[in-house]
Parts: sequence; C-alpha cells; structure tokens
Amino acid sequence: MRRHTISVLVNNQPGVLQRVSGLFGRRGFNIESITVGASEEQGLSRMVIVTTGDDRTLEQISKQLYKLVDVIKVVDLSANPMVARELALIKISAVPAQRPEILGIVETFRAAVVDIGPHSLVVQAVGDTDKIDAMAELLKPYGIREFSRTGVTAMTRG
Repeated sequence: MRRHTISVLVNNQPGVLQRVSGLFGRRGFNIESITVGASEEQGLSRMVIVTTGDDRTLEQISKQLYKLVDVIKVVDLSANPMVARELALIKISAVPAQRPEILGIVETFRAAVVDIGPHSLVVQAVGDTDKIDAMAELLKPYGIREFSRTGVTAMTRG
C-alpha cells in the first residue's frame, strides 16, 4: 500500500465535492486528506486528495473520477517529484515556566507562535506531513489542547 497524492481539476459547481467524496466512499477508498480551492483558471477548482492503495487502486480511482461530468483532469502528483505542504495550528498548554522549552521546539521546526494566552500558546507550522507529525509528537508532553490541520496541498516541481 502506497500513499498517493492526486490533483483533480473540476468545474466550480455546487455538489462537486460531494460527488467526488461519495465516489471514494462507494468504492471503499479512503481519503486521508482533501483540500479544495480556486485554480489558475477562472471557474475551475483544484482538489488535492491523499489516499492509499496500490497502482491498480489508483488506476481505478482515476477511471471512476473521469466518469464524473465535472471532472476535467486527474493527475497523480506522487508519480513525479512534487512539493507538498500542510498547515497546522496547535494550541498547547503553556505556563510561563515551560515557554522557553516550547519555544525551542517551535524554532527547531521553523514554526511560529501566533497567539499567546495566560496559560496557552498557539503555534503555526507549515511543512510536509512528517514534519507536522514530528513536531506534534514533541509537543504532546506539554499538553495539546487543540490541533487543527489543513490537509495536504501539492503540485509537481519545475
């Protein structure tokens, strides 16, 4: 089982996201992450979907997506060198005495503190999924109160 990152260019119409995600559910394919936003062409949106499966599964997903009327183009980004990023906001319990240790972790991961409260810090981290996971793991002992991440967005390099 490999991890695949798929870019799907679709018409920006109501219900397209529901039809795409429904297709995955009906076929028994899992969506690990999905991001949707405007593309470089007006009237079109780009979905970046991360899923797992073998090459045969990916081929099946691609064929099924092309059967949807609003799907324009499907590209397996993970087949080529790509740039993939994710954004995470992490609220950590942080009494003033612990803050220097937490700030050391934040600096190591080139993240940023975006909010400071009396008993908490909110950290913003941008990077690949492994970087976000590693930083969260190091912050766990301090007490993660809230954790929100965007999901992967990606494009091929060059």
